[in-house]
Amino acid sequence: MNYRTEDEVRDSAKLILGFDKTEPKVKQGTGQITTFNQLGFKGVIDKPDGWYLPDDKGIPAIILETKSEAEDVSLQKWAKELIKNCNIALTQYKHVVGILYNGKTVRIFLDNIEAESTAPTLQDKSYYLTLFTKNAIDKQQIYTLTKRINDCLHFDFGIKNLYHRMIFTACALVGKRYGALLVKGMAFTLMKNSILSTLSKSLEESRKQNLKLDLLIEVYSEIKMNNTTNQDAIDNFIEWIAEISDCVNSDFWNGEDVMGIFFNEFNRYKKKSDSGQVFTPDHITSFMYRLIDVDKDDRVLDAACGSGAFLVKAMCNMVKEAGGVKTKKAATIKDVQLYGIEFDREIFALACANMLIHKDGKTNLEQLDSRTQEACDWIKSKNITKVLMNPPFESKYGCLVIVDNVLRSVAKGTKCAFILPDKKLEKDRKGKKLLEHSTLHKIIKLPEKVFSEGVTTSIFIFEAGVPQNKREIFACYIEDDGLETVKNQGRQDIKDRWQSIEDTWVEIIRKQSGNDTIQWLKPAEALSYQIPKKDYDLYDEDFVKTMMHYLMFQNGIDVKSFADSVTNKVLFDSVISKEEDTVSITVKGVGESDG
Repeated sequence: MNYRTEDEVRDSAKLILGFDKTEPKVKQGTGQITTFNQLGFKGVIDKPDGWYLPDDKGIPAIILETKSEAEDVSLQKWAKELIKNCNIALTQYKHVVGILYNGKTVRIFLDNIEAESTAPTLQDKSYYLTLFTKNAIDKQQIYTLTKRINDCLHFDFGIKNLYHRMIFTACALVGKRYGALLVKGMAFTLMKNSILSTLSKSLEESRKQNLKLDLLIEVYSEIKMNNTTNQDAIDNFIEWIAEISDCVNSDFWNGEDVMGIFFNEFNRYKKKSDSGQVFTPDHITSFMYRLIDVDKDDRVLDAACGSGAFLVKAMCNMVKEAGGVKTKKAATIKDVQLYGIEFDREIFALACANMLIHKDGKTNLEQLDSRTQEACDWIKSKNITKVLMNPPFESKYGCLVIVDNVLRSVAKGTKCAFILPDKKLEKDRKGKKLLEHSTLHKIIKLPEKVFSEGVTTSIFIFEAGVPQNKREIFACYIEDDGLETVKNQGRQDIKDRWQSIEDTWVEIIRKQSGNDTIQWLKPAEALSYQIPKKDYDLYDEDFVKTMMHYLMFQNGIDVKSFADSVTNKVLFDSVISKEEDTVSITVKGVGESDG
């Protein structure tokens, strides 16, 4: 086997990292003859293999250590050699990224501590420079700002349509992200046109892949206001959009939390859309992603994508696994690994805006009816490997028709997770027919309050293309998700309980053991989690009470009036006396009662 030499690996790393370029106020390069002394570290004669040293010592430095492909960089001696050079850089820099690389394997050290969950392949230096950056999001502030924006658009601007308020806000955020001129004092028409112009320009490149993005501009242009002259309202809207935009920072990939809050706030005002959508809470999308083992190489479908919650969550997690938004793999994920279908025109526009806010306009979104053959053909052409969905619950919107079409349109063996009403497969004859061509492996009943609409739901996990036959179905019940209802803000994980709960249940479901709620269902008998019937005990007192009620009924005696009469007689027509530890109650004309 021919291995690349250390010189060849170093030359390759130079190009990948971008150390070959000239940048103002930065020393960068590779080699074996340049000493730290020459790079500004007085008296130090050690020689790094590569370096990125900004004049601004507040920016992280990068130190590169290369080996030939034949060397095993997992050996501690090579890490020690890198750390020695990083310590030299740390004498002048607050933070130093250390890179150990042999052409195949890369190890990353942040201030001499080896990092976890970084890109598995060598990336451009810009990726490593962001690893020290923390992006803490004040969720409570986002709730406050979003409520203000919603109220402003509703009452000050007079936008009565909920989804128009959502789309207008989302488009403003897209415009802000891509440089729209939004300043206090500007007229409403100028503000709206600035957003529209920026939106159009930001979509130019993405249109090459997805012409349907033009629909977002159409829907935005159609939004009408009852009042556009309230300058205070215009200024407030611009200020609040700027504040939220600062928080939606997908470079560090926490942005999905902000958008989860954003859509949750707007959807508080409407239980479900006219097309039957029930929007999926953020913590459930994360849970389902893990339940069917989605990873960075999957091609994910949501054929009833709504505002795009599952696709945003998948994009977020897949990009994290790939090493971050700066990696080449991240671009591939956005280009060819995320697919969504939404029939409702306005909600489709909302999904487009949601993806754009997360710096993606390339996700393959289609405005189609998932009940049609056209949608089936589209799905078949995409080589889908995982499905995450929350289809409309009602039969009139084709709930199980959509599920059936998806299961028949993906490859045999594809894992598909659907949120459905608990009894949906049992009550609708189409439910049992699904088992003729696909296997229902697991039913995870969700907590009763997950959806505010009052419907109780479960996650149904299928394997497409493999008939059920008599295979039993694993079932369990997550009775509590740790979320609490906050006044005017919906259910929130205010005590940060969910992550621990999610981790625990992922393991229980994978092992299919470890919890008292676990059931094994015979498909011919049940297709939903079976709530156990409560045991009860019958006492002599219960029998006597029932008999007394029956006798009084036969004699025309009103039970309540009789009970009130006896109570009054005992309380108000009695003689009470106490002798030592004994209290005596004597009811006149009745006798004596000791207690």
